Amino acid sequence: MSLDSRQARRMLERMGVNLEQISDVEEVVIRTRSKDIVIKGASVSEVKAKGMRVFQVAGEQIEERTRERPNFTEEDVLLVAQQAGVSKEMAYEALSETQGDLAKAILKLTS
Repeated sequence: MSLDSRQARRMLERMGVNLEQISDVEEVVIRTRSKDIVIKGASVSEVKAKGMRVFQVAGEQIEERTRERPNFTEEDVLLVAQQAGVSKEMAYEALSETQGDLAKAILKLTS
């Protein structure tokens, strides 16, 4: 017994599963600690069931990019945030822009 897509969709709806295609997706980026996986020409479906959302991604062109590790530590971020009186996110951005130079990051945030 084979199901066409309309029958399958109806069966899923009866089970409380909502399947929806997301339109106009240009690319999907999966960011890990060490690399970015870029999926171009992606087709994305969202499945909603029992309060959960699951995304299914399919694509034609997949590119893996190695991520550069920041040249500063979490302690550096905390120090800059404390000294400049800003959030950790702002301190992280300042350290990224100054290539990990603590003094420049603090000056950037306080001037």
